Amino acid sequence: MTFLPRHEFNKCVRQYRGHFRVREFSCFDQFLCMAFAQLTFRESLRDIEACLRAMGPKLYHAGFRGNVSRSTLADANEHRDWRIYADFAQALIRIARPLYADEDLGLELDNTVYALDASTIDLCLSVFPWAHFRRTKAAIKLHTLLDLRGNIPAFIHISDGKLHDVNVLDILLPEPGAFYIMDRGYVDFGRLYTIHTAGAFFVIRAKSNLRFRRRYSHEADKLAGVLCDQTIILTGTRTAAGYPQPLRRIKYRDPVTGKTLVFLTNNFAIPALTIADLYRYRWQVELFFKWIKQHLRIKTFFGTSQNAVKTQIWIAVSIYVLVAIIKKRLHIEANLYTILQILSVTLFEKTPILQALSQLDCKTILCDNRNQLNLFS
Repeated sequence: MTFLPRHEFNKCVRQYRGHFRVREFSCFDQFLCMAFAQLTFRESLRDIEACLRAMGPKLYHAGFRGNVSRSTLADANEHRDWRIYADFAQALIRIARPLYADEDLGLELDNTVYALDASTIDLCLSVFPWAHFRRTKAAIKLHTLLDLRGNIPAFIHISDGKLHDVNVLDILLPEPGAFYIMDRGYVDFGRLYTIHTAGAFFVIRAKSNLRFRRRYSHEADKLAGVLCDQTIILTGTRTAAGYPQPLRRIKYRDPVTGKTLVFLTNNFAIPALTIADLYRYRWQVELFFKWIKQHLRIKTFFGTSQNAVKTQIWIAVSIYVLVAIIKKRLHIEANLYTILQILSVTLFEKTPILQALSQLDCKTILCDNRNQLNLFS
């Protein structure tokens, strides 16, 4: 917890009046309880309460100042503004991203590369009636813009399951010069043109019913899998009005899987093979969703209200980013999964964190000078 910027946390609490009518159990106590649940894989509020109370005096040294009670924690998750933890997670992201700015993607690009996608978290309709999705099913969606240098989420939006993925482009503020890698679900040429006019670049898969006219054909390296590299103009009634500028169309056959993919981009400068490699990196956002669903508590929730669910998700994101910050600042070679597993069993130990996370080969030294006498000579 030493790596947390407390001034940023206190600023978020003051902005949303998190301590209004709060006597003992502060917002930081709530954050520590939920962080403990994430790091040690707790299953319920009763589980959190029992394990923390077993720690006794160690809680004070870990930063706890209020008494840990499941009812108090439940009330805090229910009523305290989730935006406190959303803004704090963004503050941690602003700290983490510069630490990974020099990460090598294996591409000859200095631009920032983002992967945009969404993941659905299924819920029970009778327990979460506010999370609209289908007639017999509830769900929420986690829309994430992942910075591929370090796999740090640069933007996260939590919505109900009905919000279509492409609508998130209306919320997103494009960064000039950056690349946005997206799947076919984000094909909306009006919104893509907004990205283009903002000075950013996009790489997206084309749909099979795309109507266009070829203007030019560029030289393609077919031995590398690039079947064609074309400059096109959209000819559909709505698509031409939505995106009136030329586009670059690249047809690529993956030499490993044999699958043929068609990409659209507004960047005409970089090689066609680099465009295909960029889209391959989009899979990192899928791995990010898989990682946080497997190793953090965002599928089993400790509260049923919208505020409690968003609070838990944003604190989970904060813990993910915090572990990434620790990994970089302490120059730890282990991956995030290994760090999380070690922390789960050493949270209240007095071992220095660097020593606990370093892979030291501890050998037991047997002493030959034994006090036990030899009974059989």
